[in-house]
Amino acid sequence: MTRNDKRESQGFVDEWVTAHVGDLIQWRRSIHARPELSHQEFATTEFVASTLADAGLQPKVMTTGAGLVCDFGPDNGIRIALRADLDALPIQEFTGAEYSSKVDGVAHACGHDAHTVMLLGAALALHGAPSLPAGVRLIFQPAEETVHGALDVIATGAMSGVTRLFALHCDPRLPVGRVGLCAGPLTSAADYIDLRVDAPDETIGHPYQPADPIYSLGTAIVGLPGMLSRRVDPRSGTTMAWGAIEAGNARGSASGGGKVTGTLRTGDHATWLLLEPLVREIIQSLLAPTGVRYQLDYRRAVPPVVNDAESVRIFAEALRVLGPDMQVDTEQSGGGEDFAWYLEEVPGAMGRLGVWSGSGPQFDLHQPTFDIDERALAVGTRVLANLVLASA
Repeated sequence: MTRNDKRESQGFVDEWVTAHVGDLIQWRRSIHARPELSHQEFATTEFVASTLADAGLQPKVMTTGAGLVCDFGPDNGIRIALRADLDALPIQEFTGAEYSSKVDGVAHACGHDAHTVMLLGAALALHGAPSLPAGVRLIFQPAEETVHGALDVIATGAMSGVTRLFALHCDPRLPVGRVGLCAGPLTSAADYIDLRVDAPDETIGHPYQPADPIYSLGTAIVGLPGMLSRRVDPRSGTTMAWGAIEAGNARGSASGGGKVTGTLRTGDHATWLLLEPLVREIIQSLLAPTGVRYQLDYRRAVPPVVNDAESVRIFAEALRVLGPDMQVDTEQSGGGEDFAWYLEEVPGAMGRLGVWSGSGPQFDLHQPTFDIDERALAVGTRVLANLVLASA
């Protein structure tokens, strides 16, 4: 693809987006008003699939009916994958917008509706472009909020033949027109811990016995975060937080046991691989002297998103074409994102798309008041399309 060919295709993408801004907004509002939870994104998938098919593309819907993959462009050479997530959250919306969720207790409070529409727009713009430097694979992924949706997509072979992968995620801390980039870790790993403690049967009803489940649970609640702070390098950004406690059923009895649940996050991939055996070792050492029975359920959720340096360079080039001031630096966050699973398979990068109007309050992700400045839809569509054009 010559430089003139690339400029011509970039010009077509820009013209397409300018002509279809109204469509992007309408699509997003329609999806936003009818959110679907993880593994239930059937109507959203059908809308995306039918829109792609009407444009002459051949989407392949996943066997569950939620999520799809679609290839187009040159068959030989490199293939660039672009990913968007489809699912909403179990949150009641309180934005007051005319397009607010019509589904009680479900809302697009993380921007996945915007991700879906921007990728759909980029696909249609690229499909109509005079020429492409690479093959394109669209991944409309279900169940990102379950943290394992990406693994289901990977299991279908969706990464086969992919050279590089890109995505955008809404960021309410950045104003519209800015995209945050960083090479290396962008998000954190997030694992789940459930600890159940019970007294042996012969000690139930005798709180003075050494096997006291409530005391033992308290020992673990205080001891695990404390020991982790001594056993793990603080530069890894590792944090432990308990989120819920259930314990006991009588004032003077040790019966009933207890349960505590929490999350363990780290910003370092190597540390993430070591955390589960370390947690098991610490819990065993803390509870062994107490004489209680315990059950530890440690669930590894997602690794950190680690942006590949060359992919970030391509990302930066795509932004430079769109505007000299579009790229800004961004820091690693403590949030988890299952895009990380794809990066265990192929190199790639995720950028943070500014969706804040630039004035007024900044409503954070996963909150009932979260919404976006819809001008970001055109920006994100151009960025995703230009990532393909900048990749060769």
